[in-house]
Amino acid sequence: MNRTHSRLHPLAALFAALIALTLATAGDPGVAAAAPGSGGAPIVHIDSGVVRGIAGSTVDAFLGLPYAAPPTGNLRWRPPAPPADWQGVRDATQFAPSCPQAPGSATAGPTGEDCLYLNVYTPQLGSQPGGGLPVLVWIHGGGFTQGAGRDYDPTKLAADGIVVVTINYRLGALGFLADAALASRPDGPSGDYGLMDQQAALRWVQRNIRGFGGDPGDVTLFGESAGGLSTLSQLVSPGARGLFQRAIVESGTYELTEQSLATAESAGHAFAAKAGCAGDTASDAVPASDTAACLRRLPVSTILAQQNPVGYTPDVDGAVLTQSIKTALASGQFNRVPVIIGTNHDEYRLFVAAIQFLGEQVTRANYQSMIASTLGVPAATAATIAAQYPLSRYPSPPVALGAVGTDAIFSCHALTAEKSLSRYVPVYAYEFNDENAPEPFLPSAGFPYGAAHASELPYLFSPATAQRSVPFSHAQQQLAAAMKQDWTNLAKTGKPAATWPRFTGASQQMLSLVPPAPQVETNFAAQHHCAFWASEP
Repeated sequence: MNRTHSRLHPLAALFAALIALTLATAGDPGVAAAAPGSGGAPIVHIDSGVVRGIAGSTVDAFLGLPYAAPPTGNLRWRPPAPPADWQGVRDATQFAPSCPQAPGSATAGPTGEDCLYLNVYTPQLGSQPGGGLPVLVWIHGGGFTQGAGRDYDPTKLAADGIVVVTINYRLGALGFLADAALASRPDGPSGDYGLMDQQAALRWVQRNIRGFGGDPGDVTLFGESAGGLSTLSQLVSPGARGLFQRAIVESGTYELTEQSLATAESAGHAFAAKAGCAGDTASDAVPASDTAACLRRLPVSTILAQQNPVGYTPDVDGAVLTQSIKTALASGQFNRVPVIIGTNHDEYRLFVAAIQFLGEQVTRANYQSMIASTLGVPAATAATIAAQYPLSRYPSPPVALGAVGTDAIFSCHALTAEKSLSRYVPVYAYEFNDENAPEPFLPSAGFPYGAAHASELPYLFSPATAQRSVPFSHAQQQLAAAMKQDWTNLAKTGKPAATWPRFTGASQQMLSLVPPAPQVETNFAAQHHCAFWASEP
């Protein structure tokens, strides 16, 4: 069934607002690496100039490094341009602004349109015998409308002999608006500027990472949620070929069929008209140059206010993406590298909680109508789905709806991607299964979150990432250590743990990430009703 993602993006936007309410007094994440060490400030020469970072006790950090020119003025809605050179030594001890996002975002620190920066964390430069370390490049999630590289503290990953890079990229309408007026040539592609930014950051890594002890020929791209979908997008993008040698996709398979350029540009025209930069219909004779100039003069606040509240996703623009992810994976037309890919057992419970915090309770009476609105299906189809997921099988209606959303939007799409990928490259599939994982974002929802969307992140990044206290039991600490080891092993060797079986379409073995030690599981498809979702209920 392919009509299973229409509610994800509006919920992601609402979720962002809820996070902001619960984290109004939270500290600034991602600064643990800045703890001073005993040595002097590290200095690195890169292609734009010289930078001075922070000497940490185990990891050096270089923050706010520009990988592209500010995408402002005439550079707004254009491919990223090279950054300007500078004279002298540039201070790299503070995070740069995050990319513009709607008010209420949970991202810490200031935002601004001049936001194409990245951060590098590396084992102490003075302690590296010759460098050549593996490199991990992190793409943050946030529904393509929120988030920043600064929100993640990868110090513990870097301390294991890895250079870690976290990046910003353009978000929302500024990153993914498509309009024919913005095309660089008549009938040319538009949109996907955020994906272009990600590729520019990867090219920066190719040119500069040796100075930080990294090996440009050993790069692993990884991301979660929208960052996972971004990683899949780069897997199938011709422009990313050769820029990374391995990939990790966390909860990123929710949108395997991308919108067409025509659909995206139709939405872009509606945006331009609403913003007063075009006529009311596509047939209005407004010169493209006038529309583009008007759009590029709009205040950022106007763009954020007028952008699609449902959110944005990449489009098949014909340049960055020449086909949908699902099609490319099935045909083998992608950048063939080893992949770790997986989902969380209870992904959608987080979004059910978001619904309830906004005042829409899930009850026995409205269960079927909530299925219909969640998946964008008619009432008769919702009834068929409800029969497959009867309330009698679950402790509460919210948990039942969480199972429907998890299986339809995340789990079974992941299985489809895993089957396709495994025909061409080594695939290591996982399911994050810690049912008692601390919920790092939202307060109690009246039902257990289980292994909800994003609940694996504190197991990989330092606790500051969670932005609220994340108390781990001893067993959970052991699981976190195993996950970090597996992720860094892929970067180092192309394989995670020796006990992690390679996924095949026949065996469908994957690793169940449970505390204290991951276990092999083989019943994922049955547990998530994937045969049902493969049909047309």
